[in-house]
Amino acid sequence: MATFATSDQLLVIIDPIARRTDGESVRIAKDVLSAGATAKLCLPDGPEEFARALARRGSRRPVVVGDDRALVRAVSLLHRQRELTGCVLSMVPVGSVLTLAEALGLPTGAVAAARAVLDGVGRPMDLLVDDSDGVVLGGLRIPPVVPREDRPAEPVGATAVVGRPWWLRSTYRSLVRTLASSKPSRLAPAPPGPARLRVEVDGVTLVDLDQPVEAVSVAPGAGGIVEVEARPVSVGAEASPLRAAGHAVTVTGSSFRYQADATVTLPVRTRTWRIVEGAWRLTVPRET
Repeated sequence: MATFATSDQLLVIIDPIARRTDGESVRIAKDVLSAGATAKLCLPDGPEEFARALARRGSRRPVVVGDDRALVRAVSLLHRQRELTGCVLSMVPVGSVLTLAEALGLPTGAVAAARAVLDGVGRPMDLLVDDSDGVVLGGLRIPPVVPREDRPAEPVGATAVVGRPWWLRSTYRSLVRTLASSKPSRLAPAPPGPARLRVEVDGVTLVDLDQPVEAVSVAPGAGGIVEVEARPVSVGAEASPLRAAGHAVTVTGSSFRYQADATVTLPVRTRTWRIVEGAWRLTVPRET
């Protein structure tokens, strides 16, 4: 697989949630990065300052210090600016929501993650882009697992799914399973009752509105495809899941929400995701 050189000039954007959640890990990451490269530190107070810092990075390689939501925000902004292909993004995972970072192959310890930023390689990642110009980086589930506090969805512009390279295939499947079974202390059960959805893969119907489903999951697969699994409601014996793979997935229903990465969306009636192979690059540890 091709790798890409990364710049020694860093723009380190430290998400405010990371600063509040784990200040010690943030301090360690700053020290390691500053010792190994020319690093400009940026401490945005909110999403608008985060976006301005990223837009003004110049030739510096952006390094996000934060959790999954900060990474999704950075990828979404670069995608909307049409600058994803010309940028190698790096991340030091800090925070309590790090399922996506782990699935992407990033170390979650501050020292190891910062060293990977300095010594790692930029790897191409597939991306799922939806029809509202949003992105998803790991996988999505319908219906979502609803947070107990029932907070409104954090707007990510359009909704999106960022894909996985072939070498993370099994890891991404694990991520989708994790979305469906998160820690019970933090997440409430999925909403009761089956969903009635039409799921089409490359224009071919996998399941229709007359066949209620317990869940639908979507995740990037190997070789620039998207993998879809629908679990019909069982009658008597457990129903076998329905699976398909292709380049585009359309889900239609009366009204449904879905969980993509660390975000639960507002209700929609239809959504289409298309895979873009090698759409972005992330700095990961070198293979040993």
